[in-house]
Amino acid sequence: MARPDDTIAHRGFTPPYILERLREHGSPRQRRFAEATLTHDRSFRAVRGPQPAPPLPEASAPGRPARYIYSAEHSETLPGRLVREEGQPGVDDPAADEAYRWLGATYRFFWEVFERHSIDAKGMPLIGTVHFGQDYDNAFWNGAQMVFGDGDGELFRRFTVAVDVVAHELAHGVTERESGLVYAGQSGALNESLSDVFGSLVKQHHLGQRAGQADWLIGAELLTEAVQGRALRSMAEPGSAFDDPVLGRDPQPAHMDRFVVTQADNGGVHINSGIPNRAFYLAAQALGGYAWEVAGRVWYATLRDSRLSPDIDFAGFAALSIDNADRRYGRQSREQQAIREAWQAVGVRA
Repeated sequence: MARPDDTIAHRGFTPPYILERLREHGSPRQRRFAEATLTHDRSFRAVRGPQPAPPLPEASAPGRPARYIYSAEHSETLPGRLVREEGQPGVDDPAADEAYRWLGATYRFFWEVFERHSIDAKGMPLIGTVHFGQDYDNAFWNGAQMVFGDGDGELFRRFTVAVDVVAHELAHGVTERESGLVYAGQSGALNESLSDVFGSLVKQHHLGQRAGQADWLIGAELLTEAVQGRALRSMAEPGSAFDDPVLGRDPQPAHMDRFVVTQADNGGVHINSGIPNRAFYLAAQALGGYAWEVAGRVWYATLRDSRLSPDIDFAGFAALSIDNADRRYGRQSREQQAIREAWQAVGVRA
């Protein structure tokens, strides 16, 4: 069956249903920047395959990132003007310094926890562009680099402010390199969920938080005080992140009995990701300790499993994660049981 956008590299952070709601219910200015963001996103989705990166040095040495931060200077030209590269001091630009810092935190997480050397595991330079477009309410991975808007300043802050947003986009690159999950339907929701999982784990790793200490919110720092909400998504309680007169109510389901069947958003990739998100949260909570030590390792092993097909569904991913827990910790182990029960709790039968 043909799937929309199978080969498109663009992976945006802000769900289109939020931008569409803003376009319909926002103030005249809010409607303008929502429409502008949607237009930009559609134009990038029309470009198929990874986008070319600027010429850069060879891969960095293992354990060392190679970060290159550019400024689009409010244009839509990528990558833009180079403003900071690896080893250079901070510049008089909070967005550039945040992108540099959080790309470093994400690299450290993947290296220290999984011994993964950058996006491609071979030292690929980490390229980030800030100040993309005018009032651009999104961030995205385009197959070659991460791109961050400044937000509109009324509802959304700049998209570099939150480490999990930056990590979310970098993780799309990891998923693309490892499994090429089709960005539609349940495989697309798994693609989005994996970016949320690793985004949250990077945040927890950076803060030194155990599973029970973490807020499990995605983009908590992104929303301004004008929004009635805590974040864009909640892994602990999908559907509870926001309830706002302009942005609407968080539509994510937490269980398969509320799975959303839709043609929008590539078959609901940002909506139905709430189900595997909650499964990971439940597994991590049951296991305790640092979430990346057991549940995170199992999810990463599953992402890299050669049996993971690009169009895998929730049940297939759940079965592989249970099998990977079995291989690592043993059949009927506490770890395997916790992961099996987490999937069952959200209505996914492996």
